[in-house]
Amino acid sequence: MFSTFMVVLPIFALILAGFLVRRLGVLGPAATTELNRFVVYLALPALLFDIIAHTRWADVWQPGFIGAFGLSSFAVFALTVAARRRGPRHLADAAIDGLNAGYANTGFIGFPLVLVALGREALAPAAVATIITVCVLFAVAIVLIETGLQTEKRRGRLAMKVARSLARNPLLVAPLLGALVPICGLAVPDPVEAFLKLLGGAAAPCALVTLGLFLAQKRAQSAPDTGSTAALVGLKLVLQPVLAWGLATFVFGLSPLLTHTAVLLAALPTGTGPFMLAEFYRREAQVTSRVILASTVVSILTVSGYLAWAG
Repeated sequence: MFSTFMVVLPIFALILAGFLVRRLGVLGPAATTELNRFVVYLALPALLFDIIAHTRWADVWQPGFIGAFGLSSFAVFALTVAARRRGPRHLADAAIDGLNAGYANTGFIGFPLVLVALGREALAPAAVATIITVCVLFAVAIVLIETGLQTEKRRGRLAMKVARSLARNPLLVAPLLGALVPICGLAVPDPVEAFLKLLGGAAAPCALVTLGLFLAQKRAQSAPDTGSTAALVGLKLVLQPVLAWGLATFVFGLSPLLTHTAVLLAALPTGTGPFMLAEFYRREAQVTSRVILASTVVSILTVSGYLAWAG
């Protein structure tokens, strides 16, 4: 319990730092948008490029683990999008809600947590889960958002508009370019490597500070959508790890280490990716910010409970 709390504590500290500097007037009202654009256009693309460029095929190709973690993430994502679309929810907002329910915080919390709980052997599967989450699932959500925001009715022209928007999106272009490095047998030059490390290292803290800035903004009072927040947190912290455990145990027959890694990563709280997309596309982000905070707090209990149960 204490180890889990110590891993999550820096996450809260960064969010609190953003909240305080906005409330104290150190940063102005435009800071949220501008810092988020820095993350989306510079820091996060550098991080994604660096991760993919240094990933070996032998570490990535673990079909059973990919199936257990990936299918659990996509199943929760698809279920949430379908459920939200049954109402008047816009496709772009439904896609962000899908990320709220299926986007595990594998990058910021996953690596240190599996290292503490399971050892270094779990780091390679954690890298696989991060690629699935921040690249593949993220890309699917961006496709849905771009499709929902286009007004063109003809399918051919709509497809071309979406394709052009995606081709200009740095969150998709960066990992695709990074994949060319191992495929072509290339090596990243040392100066470029140092540049990527410095810039990519800013993605996590800046994204969390941005979330704190958003929470500190004074806005018109509205009744909090407690039901949606609770449902999304429940899908993230309960349904996704249960699906991952069932797939790992009964479908793919994974080893205990890979099973525990898949379940533990699936049980992580919602990452900041949905919030960054909501801010970037100027969609409603209050539910997203509440889900991130609530799931992070509650996950201290749920993750600790799973670790205690699993021994």
